[in-house]
Amino acid sequence: MRFTPEFLEELRARLPVSDVVGRRVKLKRAGREFKGLSPFQQEKTPSFTVNDQKQFYHDFSTGKHGNIFDFVMETEGVSFVEAVERLASMAGMPIPAATPDAARHEQRRRTLHDVMELAAKFFADTLASRHGARARGYLADRAISPAVQLQFRIGYAPGERFDDRFALKEHLGAQGVSVEDMVETGLLIAGDDIPVPYDRFRDRVMFPITDARGRVIAFGGRALQKDVPAKYLNSPETPLFHKGDNLYNLATARQAMHSAQNNTAPLVVVEGYVDVIAMVGAGFPASVAPLGTALTENQLALLWKMADEPILCFDGDKAGQKAAYRAADLALPHLKPGKSLRFALLPEGQDPDDLARSGGRAAIEDVIGAARGLADVIWSREIEGGNFATPERRAALEARINELSNAVRDEVVRRYYRQDLVERLHRTFAPEPVRGGYGRSNFGGESGRRFQPRAPFSPGGRGGARPGPALGSSLPRGPYQAVSPHLANSPIMRGQRSMLSRREALILLSLINHPWLLHDHLEEVAALELAHPDAIKLRAGILAAFAQSGATDDEDAERARIRGWLDKNGYTEQIQRFERAITTLAVWGSQPGAAREDVLSTWHQLISLHRQWHSLLRELNDAELALGADPSESHLTWLRDVKARLSEVDGTEALIEGFGESSGRFQRSV
Repeated sequence: MRFTPEFLEELRARLPVSDVVGRRVKLKRAGREFKGLSPFQQEKTPSFTVNDQKQFYHDFSTGKHGNIFDFVMETEGVSFVEAVERLASMAGMPIPAATPDAARHEQRRRTLHDVMELAAKFFADTLASRHGARARGYLADRAISPAVQLQFRIGYAPGERFDDRFALKEHLGAQGVSVEDMVETGLLIAGDDIPVPYDRFRDRVMFPITDARGRVIAFGGRALQKDVPAKYLNSPETPLFHKGDNLYNLATARQAMHSAQNNTAPLVVVEGYVDVIAMVGAGFPASVAPLGTALTENQLALLWKMADEPILCFDGDKAGQKAAYRAADLALPHLKPGKSLRFALLPEGQDPDDLARSGGRAAIEDVIGAARGLADVIWSREIEGGNFATPERRAALEARINELSNAVRDEVVRRYYRQDLVERLHRTFAPEPVRGGYGRSNFGGESGRRFQPRAPFSPGGRGGARPGPALGSSLPRGPYQAVSPHLANSPIMRGQRSMLSRREALILLSLINHPWLLHDHLEEVAALELAHPDAIKLRAGILAAFAQSGATDDEDAERARIRGWLDKNGYTEQIQRFERAITTLAVWGSQPGAAREDVLSTWHQLISLHRQWHSLLRELNDAELALGADPSESHLTWLRDVKARLSEVDGTEALIEGFGESSGRFQRSV
């Protein structure tokens, strides 16, 4: 065979389908997928979809479907070999030599896989025998049932007596496995100073490690005795196993992420084998763990192939916090649009196994639900316990933030990270207006109060630094807080705590009731700036439903399919919450029976006002910061002008209710 399965699998792992297709087709994200115009025939409405997690593309207009190799062959008219060569060049991978040696090497790998399979069966059989009683007792203490032991193929490597040093060696030897093969797979320890190779794993509970195809490639062994040098021992690097390129439970987690029953399950990364088993038992089938090392770049790539935002769940102690920070630094340069990480810290002193046994699924859901974004974690680390009383220290923090932003290689993500971190900086250090006028900021001076972050990265934390109480509040005001009640209460400043905007509710319900809007305004909807996290989630659901619904001229059928998809995928309660946010039914253009003319008029008005509002909020922020730094008459005039324009937008929004004549509004009201 010219190309081994491992080489082709590695090629597919390095090249997401969207990257390959994106060189020929302009793709736009639609939920978990990408959507674009068919490259195989002319069309006006996008019907071509790409799914990176499932590693395929599908063209609804022609019925063509395939992977990256199929796409290159179809679009460039080349053979399979040429397609692989072009993709390898794109991925920067050397082509393996087509020699008899290469064929022998592939056969050699198959033989080593067979050896590992025999070893896994031996360990499992030993666990079930009288020699495995103590190991079974350990597993029972960890609440790992016999059924779970079979599911994860857990075993036991004997080793209480001296002659057990050769138990596996003798068993495999009796089945014709050579000592050379046992050494090459890491099952035996050998060397120039070791006259007789002996078993690497002795008196340990054994956890088989599989590759993406479910084949055993290594083992992790947990010692039963307390005085051994290593509590956990992994297989060494072998032709089959490279610990930085794989994850424990990878094959099962990938299948769970693609399963129809688990397509909303989070991808969770925990620290150890038993933690993974506990998470799966608690109802989180897409759980994985690194293999004895900190998270690597290759493991991060594997995670992003399965989910856009994997959740890293660490122990709630200092070591767990440091692990979170290391992972954040690792991920930062590799971020891409839509690809990030979330972080959850467990209660201090508990790991996922402890939490699953004490609180079950509900306790783990609470921890996962409190997961924080990557930007939050980075910001918390930079300000935690810091003293920023002087301008020089605040300038040093700003320089550090710029340095962190510049680490992001993707230009678009880098721009948004810089914007996000700078906004956090301004919110935290905005000068406090003094009663009776502007201009005397209160940063504390050299003798000022020591700055304490409002939301340090701790178990259960749900966000970065929050703006202080609104001006006029009875609460005591610190030196670093939002500079006006208007800005403090704006969606941009409130972030996830913002109330649901009536305008955002109208926009999204218009799309649900009139999905034909998406045919002409798909890019506009995808790029729309939304403040409330529920609005962002519902928009993603609408786009995913639209991508699945297919093209049709029947508006009622398309509306029913999209609403049905949303109900089926758990958006019903969200939609009802959005419907309750609309306090009047006078906005005819958002209603299902509205005429197209009214729908379009209402849509254009909503989008125009929405953009104006967000633009003015940003200008208000700039004006208030400028006035705090320089209390001049011109800056005060600027601030008043922005507030006046915001009021005009609020007043203009009421005009939306005037649309509806084409739908028979006036006749019906009479």
